[in-house]
Amino acid sequence: MTAPPDAALLELAAAAGARLAAAGETLVTAESCTGGWIAKACTDVPGSSRWFLGGFVAYADSVKCHSLGVGPDTIQRYGAVSEPVVRAMAEGALRVIDAATWAIAVSGVAGPDGGTADKPVGTVWLAWSWRQKDGSLRTETCREQFPGGRDDVRRWTVRLALERLLAE
Repeated sequence: MTAPPDAALLELAAAAGARLAAAGETLVTAESCTGGWIAKACTDVPGSSRWFLGGFVAYADSVKCHSLGVGPDTIQRYGAVSEPVVRAMAEGALRVIDAATWAIAVSGVAGPDGGTADKPVGTVWLAWSWRQKDGSLRTETCREQFPGGRDDVRRWTVRLALERLLAE
């Protein structure tokens, strides 16, 4: 299975942006293993400033804590690549950028090293958080195991992040 090329990611970002713009909604990202690639795909779309507000590259745990409000105890207990951490990253991004409607957060083990028996290379947690009409936040998460090398894992992550945003 071949990882999605740049053209496919651009097409997904454009479709997600069109959906957000039509609904009057906006997006912010909180990325670890993708290093800002979701934000890059979004800002590659002409006119993305109408719906993309910005993003965080929270690669280090300290940045997850200081910039996004992830509790150090959460990282210590579950690890940076976990459901509680990506949930906190997505919700934290919406709290920091309170004009945003949606947040996507990702944290994973892209490789080539860093994997463990319970979190092998290719393990990625993703979260999508959005504001409800009453102002409360709703968050959905999923864990994926992507094939391939570092670049492949990151490309699959960007693809799923944008596809799921389109499906909501």
